[in-house]
Amino acid sequence: MAERDEREPQPTAGPADGSADEPGFADQVGAAIRGSRLGHLDPQAAPSAGALLGAMGGFRGLVESLLPGILFLVLYTTTRDVLVSVLVPFVVSVGFVAWRVLQKGQPALAFAGLIGVGISAAVALITGDAQDNFLWGFTVNTIVILVLLGTMLARRPLIGIIVGALTGTPYAWRTQRAKRTVAWRATIMWLVVVSARLAVQVPLFLAAEAGTPGSIEALAAAKLLMGVPLYLAAMWVTWLMVRTVLDTPAAPETAAGDAEAR
Repeated sequence: MAERDEREPQPTAGPADGSADEPGFADQVGAAIRGSRLGHLDPQAAPSAGALLGAMGGFRGLVESLLPGILFLVLYTTTRDVLVSVLVPFVVSVGFVAWRVLQKGQPALAFAGLIGVGISAAVALITGDAQDNFLWGFTVNTIVILVLLGTMLARRPLIGIIVGALTGTPYAWRTQRAKRTVAWRATIMWLVVVSARLAVQVPLFLAAEAGTPGSIEALAAAKLLMGVPLYLAAMWVTWLMVRTVLDTPAAPETAAGDAEAR
């Protein structure tokens, strides 16, 4: 009996549910960011148009992002037909997804674009108003604003979270003064960028609702100009800001401050 007892496995230390081996929420967020297109950016490298374009999915991703909006603008301006103007961009988006799937690529960006175009097209077709094609974009921008504000109220500015995940220093952007300042300023800048889209486009939408001539075309053009081009410019500025503090040495922090950050 004693010999059998010696051969039995001995209990190991640690929680029985194995939760110690499970990654925390911060680790999961960091892994998701590093696995995304954004994860290919190296914050320590010199900013380059090629790297930013790669984060957007390359030239192909840029076309997939811009072409549906361009088609809507051109088709509605020339035909004034809501059905044609919203369905053609949707069919093109479906083609992008099918193309990536057939080539065994990564259709995530194309799928995201397809979902947005599909929802926008559905709303416009249901209401019969071309300007309603832009309601989904307003919804997304509002959600982004709320997320940015939420991270700021939680004293965890979103840009700090993202850069911390990319650099593998998640706490430095909350415990080191220089990095914390850049994280706050960059997050505020993105808040201004996204809010500016609504500030410009919502009045144009209301003008379209009132039947003002040319307002729908102006709204479509504003969405294109304040979309990918504005985001690329904001990413470039963010990159420049982040690089200025990457090599900043850690300043001594109080125990209370370090405990709060962790």
